[in-house]
Amino acid sequence: MRKLFATATVAFGLAFAGAASAQNVGIATSNPGSLFHNIGTAVANAANEAGLNTTIQPATSPNQFIPYLNSGGIEFGVANLQEVNYAITGDAWWNGVKNPELRIVGMLMPLVEAIFVRKDSDIMSVTDLKGKAMVDGYTAQNTILPQLDAIYATAGMSRSDMTPVNVTSVVAGADAFMAGDAVGFIFAHGAGKVREADAAVGGLRALPVVDSSDAGLAAAREHWPTASFKKLPAGAMPGVLEDNVYIAFPQVVFTHAGVPDDVVYAMTKAMYEGKAAMAATFPPFKAFNPKDMKGDPGVAQFHPGALRFYKEVGLD
Repeated sequence: MRKLFATATVAFGLAFAGAASAQNVGIATSNPGSLFHNIGTAVANAANEAGLNTTIQPATSPNQFIPYLNSGGIEFGVANLQEVNYAITGDAWWNGVKNPELRIVGMLMPLVEAIFVRKDSDIMSVTDLKGKAMVDGYTAQNTILPQLDAIYATAGMSRSDMTPVNVTSVVAGADAFMAGDAVGFIFAHGAGKVREADAAVGGLRALPVVDSSDAGLAAAREHWPTASFKKLPAGAMPGVLEDNVYIAFPQVVFTHAGVPDDVVYAMTKAMYEGKAAMAATFPPFKAFNPKDMKGDPGVAQFHPGALRFYKEVGLD
């Protein structure tokens, strides 16, 4: 793991002297092309503009960098709230291994996700995937399997209804789709890899959830408890060909309990005040509402440095 972050400047164990702006900090992200890499880059740019020297450090997925962050190896990370909560409690794929030192910095705009297929294919609905070759496995990104099942559950289906094409990560899944090995792939709307695939195959179709009723949401939450539904208008993102409803869930910037309060305060402030800078780097940040940063973190706790900033701006 340490090799993944060999270039990160580690602040832990050092005396914290002077202003937070003098600190060099790292943000762990997923691989280039992923949504979390896009988000981490945008947050780092806003932090740098605010005077907090910040670099991003990519890894395959939060599966890999969450334990490293929990141990104090890097200061910040980007992930979805559900996987952070599972990491804290040791539930699901963590198999009882807990990461109790994780703390929340702030909530971001919801991650909106879909299964993408070729625009010119005869696949118009999730139900049309039955029996077809579909990405699966996600050996380096366990969080994706229950997300797939949550989408399939809105159609009364499960992963066993498809012929699995095993991949390691969402980026690898998109590559398998572009190579013709699978008829579809799962990814977050707005990610660079989706735009790459859209251009590579001459257009994508983003398959909406099949049942967007309360019953459909309850079925999705059996697999992904923080799931919600979000409607996107036609043309909002590559593959959104009509007004449709997709699965969504909270995403967060998080940190380690031992990061100095002043550093976390500075990062929180940079995010709260940096919407324009973040949106200029990654346009989906246009949907970011700074006043939502102190949302419900589930079993997680906010870092004291973040809470100090929220109190100052009236979000306590």
